[in-house]
Amino acid sequence: MPELSRTARLDVLVEGYVRMPHVAGTVSLVRDADRVVVVDPGMVADRDLIVGPLRELGVRPEDVTDVVVSHHHLDHTVNIALFPPVPVHDFQSVIEGDTFTRRAADGVQLTPSIRLLATPGHTPQDITTLVGTADDVVALTHLWWMAEGPEEDPYSTDREQLRQQRERVLDVATLVVPGHGAPFRPGSSTPR
Repeated sequence: MPELSRTARLDVLVEGYVRMPHVAGTVSLVRDADRVVVVDPGMVADRDLIVGPLRELGVRPEDVTDVVVSHHHLDHTVNIALFPPVPVHDFQSVIEGDTFTRRAADGVQLTPSIRLLATPGHTPQDITTLVGTADDVVALTHLWWMAEGPEEDPYSTDREQLRQQRERVLDVATLVVPGHGAPFRPGSSTPR
């Protein structure tokens, strides 16, 4: 696979958390070339927690060109309708309005600096969005809920697959934006 360009800008709009019964998924904005991509517009306490940071960055919901969902759990998808009918990318398709186009996500380049990877682990349908920025190759992923794991994902049905996909991402990423926590730099204590 070709190396990622390093021209994208990444902003984390909402840092996710799990403090039962409260759950919020991490929501990110990636801008590169003519693409404005929102990754995982899911559950948050108030929709303005997504729209407000966008506005502060000079981005209106109608400026968004693509939405990517890491998997189909509601805490990562419930706010897709904040944006106009734009291509929504998942593990097996692109959906725009009422048009469903089947395509595998693995290796799809949205821009030279944004690539999708099929990374089944948290669910069999997971994808990771790799983003090349000036400073890092960033993985937006739910292979980790947060920096400390959990070591054993309670939703994973295949522990070995999860381990393999974590290793695959760690081979390329210098920064990880997990599904429910702060961005982290992987190290020796990062769950594999």
